[in-house]
Amino acid sequence: MATTTMSEALNQALQDCLAEDDRVVVFGEDVGPLGGVFRVTDGLTAKFGEERCFDTPLAESGIVGMAIGMAMNGFRPVVEMQFDAFGLPAFDQVVSHAAKYRNRTRGTISLPLVIRVPTNGGIGGLEHHCDSSEAYYAHTPGLIVVAPSTVEDAYTLLRDSVALDDPVIFLEPKHLYWSKTDQELPRQGDPIGQAAVRRSGRDVSLITYGSSVPLALEAADAAVEEGWDVEVIDLRSLVPLDEATVTASVRKTGRAVVLAEAPGFASVASEIAARIGEECFHSLLAPVRRVTGFNIPYPPPKLENNYLPSVDRVLDAVADLQWEDS
Repeated sequence: MATTTMSEALNQALQDCLAEDDRVVVFGEDVGPLGGVFRVTDGLTAKFGEERCFDTPLAESGIVGMAIGMAMNGFRPVVEMQFDAFGLPAFDQVVSHAAKYRNRTRGTISLPLVIRVPTNGGIGGLEHHCDSSEAYYAHTPGLIVVAPSTVEDAYTLLRDSVALDDPVIFLEPKHLYWSKTDQELPRQGDPIGQAAVRRSGRDVSLITYGSSVPLALEAADAAVEEGWDVEVIDLRSLVPLDEATVTASVRKTGRAVVLAEAPGFASVASEIAARIGEECFHSLLAPVRRVTGFNIPYPPPKLENNYLPSVDRVLDAVADLQWEDS
């Protein structure tokens, strides 16, 4: 049976968007004939021409600035930031303009713009190639922030993002580009803003997103040997956040662990933990735990495994929850 990787699913989503809407354009550094560093845009220039998928200079601020202008004038640009931290030179354009135009113009100007951001570690890259910058974007009002974890979601969520009339930060977990499915890609999936229960459980809610979802499922399987039944919630988007699914799970289990690859201080994981504390206080049997990256710059490749969350760290957090209840 044929398999599809996440990279191929994203490529197919872009092909379908380009074929169905002449306003869609794809551009960025090396996304044209080369097909991008991770080959997500492979073959798009050959199929749709250089006016629809093209290379830009190495200037992220210029890429996003041009995309904002094109979106204001009827196009639906999809741009790539090549690596997560490479997008930081464009941060002023994203925060000061892309996120604010609808509010600034009292709703008369929308910005149908998707910024694709290959993010997170797990590939043995150096510090500027493995950052996790989701908290910056999630903190910025006016941006939608999407984080797929499965091949199927990568396809449907990217298509849904291109169809929106507001700017979307589309976070693509790099080390999942080669994850596979043998299922046919769905034409439609759950909408942006709807979390998914990837594994049902009764004892602990493990809330996560993007690159950390496979780790959460692995940890949940390992927890069975310890007698713990772990429920795994995949947020799928950070903004909007499906607080209802999260709180329903925590109220059922009474315990919560938030898992994320980014550093923990002032993070998305912190916000989720705070909301659980506010909304589920009387249901909690133990304090909410977080398992995150450490509050240091991303380490060299040989130390990457010491930095990234692991099954053992997740199980230690779950054990702490059990101890609090004893």
